[in-house]
Amino acid sequence: MSDKPGLKTFTPLPASNPDAGVEGLAVWAIDESHLVNYLLPRDCPRVTFAPGKTTTNEDMQEFFKNAPRAKRVIIVEEAWLERIKNCTLFVYRFRPENFEPVDLGAGYYISRRTETPVGCVQYDDVLAEIEYRGSTFQTLHNLWETIDKVSNSTLEFSIIRKRNALPRNPSRVQS
Repeated sequence: MSDKPGLKTFTPLPASNPDAGVEGLAVWAIDESHLVNYLLPRDCPRVTFAPGKTTTNEDMQEFFKNAPRAKRVIIVEEAWLERIKNCTLFVYRFRPENFEPVDLGAGYYISRRTETPVGCVQYDDVLAEIEYRGSTFQTLHNLWETIDKVSNSTLEFSIIRKRNALPRNPSRVQS
């Protein structure tokens, strides 16, 4: 996934997050079922969640009350909405035989060698694509309350680019 068209090769790089659990250099890929989590600008902080095998009815009622038919919910900070509406993303496809799983729950795979894409799909309306894939897109002013709740739930979840989220307790400017 990239915001750059026409990439011919992907060279292994260090993990962008030290918590990823991958040492050394790698080319990263995402499986099809988790791709919807990444149909946003790269640096956009987000919380995504879906029901899992051990998700309780209580968590389903709390987290899916506004999206009862959704397979997954994707929440971003409202300050990112215009960038999301105006972004174009390119999803590059690779030969799967060169990749090994790192985290099946998150859909992460890596290759330790330079990879050449075998195809590319351009998405000009990522919000429409998120909806097409059965997910619900929501915005909040600040993600931290949701991060805390989801982290303590029985849902399968992913918190991406948390370091780019607004501060937990932004100071209020008084006039």
